[in-house]
Order: sequence, then structure tokens, then C-alpha cells
Amino acid sequence: MPTLAERYAAAYDQVQVATQKANRAAGSVKLLAVSKTKPVSDIEAVAALGQIDFGENYAQEAVEKAQKLSHLGLQWHFIGPIQSNKTRPLAEHMDWIHTVERDKIARRLNDQRPANLKPLNVCIQVNASAEPQKSGVSVAEIGPLAALIDELPQLQLRGLMAIVENTADQARLAQQFTLMAEQLELLQRNYPSVDTLSMGMTQDLQPAIHHGSTMVRIGTAIFGARQPKAAPEQ
Repeated sequence: MPTLAERYAAAYDQVQVATQKANRAAGSVKLLAVSKTKPVSDIEAVAALGQIDFGENYAQEAVEKAQKLSHLGLQWHFIGPIQSNKTRPLAEHMDWIHTVERDKIARRLNDQRPANLKPLNVCIQVNASAEPQKSGVSVAEIGPLAALIDELPQLQLRGLMAIVENTADQARLAQQFTLMAEQLELLQRNYPSVDTLSMGMTQDLQPAIHHGSTMVRIGTAIFGARQPKAAPEQ
């Protein structure tokens, strides 16, 4: 069995190779290590290898880890669904939120972000595959939500996030990735702060990077199989 360090090195190399194959500049794609359900000791071990950006899906767990590891200077990204009653701790402890899809959530995050902290980096979650069970705004809703976020002083609009369809159909994946890249380009015309396209995971990172992803989310390939949560958050 490969060690945690070996798995991280392999994942990191995979991102670099995919970046090179796509004729993208070295360092233009960031690896987001998804550490949900994993112990603090694993995060400390990966951070010691040079990893800075970590993604979490559950609000309480994310905040607890950010507090315990505040001395390491890590960047914490929340990539899970956001409940209205969990916006305050996220606004207080996260550096990034990738899953903003409602005006109400954007306003709450802005109002609850402490004034002594830098504006919270946010991405708009887009339902690129238009699947009814998926979270995220439609393409038509990106513009209005972006305009609202841009007006909120404690938020910094950074880009778009998507979880594409779980399919082996490469043409369908390419279509969805291309759609996201096009939408990012449209946003960049109006918002100079926009520079992030958060899309792609272990199984589809190569086509995601080929089509313009700047941040790929890798969890199991680094940390191993996820541990089940004891109970869902309320």
C-alpha cells in the first residue's frame, strides 16, 4: 500500500502532467486537497509536504479543523452545500466558499464576515450538466448573482465552480467543461478579480484541465477511502 506521502506526490504529479499536456503554464492549476472526514493528523502530514489548500464539505468539521490548524497558515475552502444556519461560522473561519448559489447565502456570508478579515473569496456554483438533482445556478442566473456578489464589500468574486455529470461519455464531459470555460471568460470581461475555474476531480481532472480548470479537487486519491460520518449535520 502506498503511503500518504506517496499518494500525495502521485496526485500532485498527475496535475502537473495534465497541465503540461494541455500546454498550460506550469503552476496555472492548483490542487485542492479534499480532506473531509479525514483526521487532523493526515492534514498536518500533507501540509508538511507543501500543500496549502484544503477543501471540506461539512461546516462543523471544516470550522473545527480550521481552528485546530490555524497555526499552519493553510487556506480553507468550503466545497459543500451551505445551510443558512451555518453561514456565520463559515464566514468567520473559511478563506474560500465554492458553493454560493443563492442571493440569501451571499448576503449572509457578507454580513457575517468579520471586518478584521480579508473579504471572503467566493465562487458561484453552476449546474453545468443541468441535472435536476444537482445544486448550482443555471447559466442564465450567473450574471445576476455575480453582480450582487460584486456589490458586497466583504465578498470577493473569484470565479465559478461546477461538478460535471458522472459519465464516461467524453463528448458530454467536454461540452460541460467548455461551457464553464466560456462562462468564466464572460465573467472576466466585467470583473477583474475573476481568475478561478474550480472543476475536475480525480477521475476527470485531465479533460477538466484541458478545458481550462484552474483548481482541481482531489480527495480519495490522496487520503484514501473516506470514513463515514457519524450523523448528518443539522
